[in-house]
Amino acid sequence: MSGVRAQQKEKTRRQLIDAALNQLSPQRSFSSLSLREVAKEAGLAPTSFYRHFTDMDELGLTLVDEAGLTLRQLMRQARQRIAKGGSVIQISVETFMEFIESNGNIFRLLLRERSGTSAAFRAAVSREIRYFTLELCDYLQQANKLDADIAYLQANAAVTIVFSAGSDALDVDDKSELKQLSIRTIQQLRFIARGAADLSSRRKAGKE
Repeated sequence: MSGVRAQQKEKTRRQLIDAALNQLSPQRSFSSLSLREVAKEAGLAPTSFYRHFTDMDELGLTLVDEAGLTLRQLMRQARQRIAKGGSVIQISVETFMEFIESNGNIFRLLLRERSGTSAAFRAAVSREIRYFTLELCDYLQQANKLDADIAYLQANAAVTIVFSAGSDALDVDDKSELKQLSIRTIQQLRFIARGAADLSSRRKAGKE
């Protein structure tokens, strides 16, 4: 019986998380949502909310954690596609753009709360972006045989470029414009990759 109750509790918790995400839009940020609105969207009484979250801030931090986890899972999916053959950078950008197209609200949440008024939210978003960057850094270090500091510089620059492209993609509806945005992003990432490879080569040759 306790297992059934636990499953129901998790299902209700999931309803609240999805309800909050579903209400985010270009016009609405998380900070503009009320507890009552989220509960109503989830089909629950407002009092039910408190069985799962102490307040809206805790729900918001949970959304940020989920967004970060989704991004890291995204990168792992890209690596699986890369393993089957193809350009590492092209596949990574295509995977990311597909994510933006189908999960715009999740990415929009990260962008907004990254520079929002809540210090707790800003810290949470920074932490998730750092996790994402470090995981990419580890991959670059192993795949390209780079020193840790060079791999981190490349990963940090790549995340900055990709997040900027993702921000632009949220406001683009035209498929041809999205294609051009992807092409530009791929080119920028290739410039960075070549720079990292060149720096690594020069260091190994004793020129740095």
